[in-house]
Amino acid sequence: MLKFIRPDRCDNSGPNCVEVAVDADLNRIVRNSQRPQVQVVFDPEEWAVFVSSVRAGQDF
Repeated sequence: MLKFIRPDRCDNSGPNCVEVAVDADLNRIVRNSQRPQVQVVFDPEEWAVFVSSVRAGQDF
């Protein structure tokens, strides 16, 4: 079973937070706490590119 975590800035009492888990293959699984059945999977390379883009200030 995956252990999803929320960012520190997320108000844990609210129902609308982004949650991320890491599986055995180091893929990142991202979901919205309001709709946990909908998940997006990033492989390690995709995740690294995404994080790098966010840190660089790229808008999505």
